[in-house]
Amino acid sequence: MLPTKKSSASSSPASQPAGERDSENWTLDAHWPTLLSGLADQITEGVSALQNSIDLLLQKGHISKLEHRALSIPTERIKVAGLSAQQIHRFHGGRIRQSHEKVNMAALLEDVLQERKQELAILGVELRRKLKPVEVLVDPTVAYAFVNAVLDWSIPFGHRIDVRMDLNHWPEHARFQVRVSNDGSPPSSHASTDSVSWMLVRQIALAAGGIDIERTVSEEGVNFTAMFNRTVQAVDGISAVDLSDDHSSMFKSLSGVYVLTISPTLQIRADVRDALREIGIVSDSVVDFNQAREATHRRMPNLIVVDSEIKDHEFEVFRRDLLREVYEFPFVEISPDDSSFDMSGFGEFSMAKVGRGNIREALGTAVMFELAKMM
Repeated sequence: MLPTKKSSASSSPASQPAGERDSENWTLDAHWPTLLSGLADQITEGVSALQNSIDLLLQKGHISKLEHRALSIPTERIKVAGLSAQQIHRFHGGRIRQSHEKVNMAALLEDVLQERKQELAILGVELRRKLKPVEVLVDPTVAYAFVNAVLDWSIPFGHRIDVRMDLNHWPEHARFQVRVSNDGSPPSSHASTDSVSWMLVRQIALAAGGIDIERTVSEEGVNFTAMFNRTVQAVDGISAVDLSDDHSSMFKSLSGVYVLTISPTLQIRADVRDALREIGIVSDSVVDFNQAREATHRRMPNLIVVDSEIKDHEFEVFRRDLLREVYEFPFVEISPDDSSFDMSGFGEFSMAKVGRGNIREALGTAVMFELAKMM
């Protein structure tokens, strides 16, 4: 009988060469941070060199501006992936030194959206925002990286993006929301729920602390919500509604509220003005949508009262143009039924109705209810 030969796995480590022992102890689980860092560095360095070459081709006239843009878009996507991987490694390894400060998240969001305005326009993305100033305790650099990572993840899912920053009712935490709609069109080929950008979002939320995130994905698009537990200040303003006959008790404050009325009828414009004046709301009026566009460019109202007589296709165009500029916008319709009074629901295109003969009695309540929904 031949003697049994011991396998190398059971040999004494002291009897094996050092190189062989290192190879035996090496595992990918233990070394993946090094792998991720090295891969990210190679990607970013390679993409930067490639982009420089593309820029040089454009300068020498070898490619057109359109061709330059076509080459730059995928290059930029690869660069974002590389930078995201670098950031994941830094946050995971504790290499980000945080200094928590009071940060106005609405101002930070607006800065990010302005920086990316041209990029979103080139991609054909319709952007709407509704940003209320809420302060949170967070490192400014971390917050900036977080917002950009959320946008990087969400953009591929559709061409219409709604961004919102406000104060959650309970608990009173700053709430950052992004809603992406594809309007029935298929999302981009590089849309991925668990992309590198999403991994970065999760890692930043974990490393920063005090940020709870949630997402929902459907055929229509994606919804993302982040709650900042370390909220320190909320915007002052409209804070409560009491639907009673006493208009003065409906709101704690109507300071600064401004309403625009659109109607070709002088009597309706006058009745709306008087009804709003009774509850302390400043208003202006115009006769058509061309004048309304000019008025909103000069000063954006908090609410618009529209005559049902001109609530046609032109109104729908005006309304959609307005909704591209703001996340939500309330309207109250003046209907031909003198005694009508209907509150709106909570859908995006829902609208309250007040009859022509009921303006002085009911318009104030309808306006207040619509403004309260915008809190």
